[in-house]
Amino acid sequence: MFDRGNSGAAGPLCVEITLQDGRELHGKLIVPVGRTLAETLNGGSAFVEFEPVAGERMFIARAALQSVKAVDIPAAPRLSAGNSDEGFNPRAILGVGADATPKQVREAYLTLAKIYHPDRHAASDLPVEVREYLAAMARRINAAHDALEATHQRRGAKQEAVFTKAGSQ
Repeated sequence: MFDRGNSGAAGPLCVEITLQDGRELHGKLIVPVGRTLAETLNGGSAFVEFEPVAGERMFIARAALQSVKAVDIPAAPRLSAGNSDEGFNPRAILGVGADATPKQVREAYLTLAKIYHPDRHAASDLPVEVREYLAAMARRINAAHDALEATHQRRGAKQEAVFTKAGSQ
């Protein structure tokens, strides 16, 4: 009935289904563990389990299927929290200029830290890649703030007047 040469990994497979009445469905066909798409479609069951993109799981009669096409979903691109070739520029990470005051640096840091803080997204069901990206960005933001804060503290220490004797400067 269906092409036996089409083997694939078990689990939910992204497919385009054309029914006998001409309707097209897009979503995931549930393939039992240890079976291929072809084995599932040619098996003894009268129904296949399908989860549409925007909807709830349903069972479709195998007799109602005209064609099933596996859709290759490209792998998610690797998210990068910054290009390691460009070097570490704390001002660029925080989005402040070279003439930014310590108050402006702190405000930029707090704004970005609130956006990328891991606890903010803890309850969300995010892909692993996104969680890793958020964690890497939080580390970069903290490192950038620490670097600028250390620079500011060194400047502050150099600007203090040093008194060696009472009455002289």
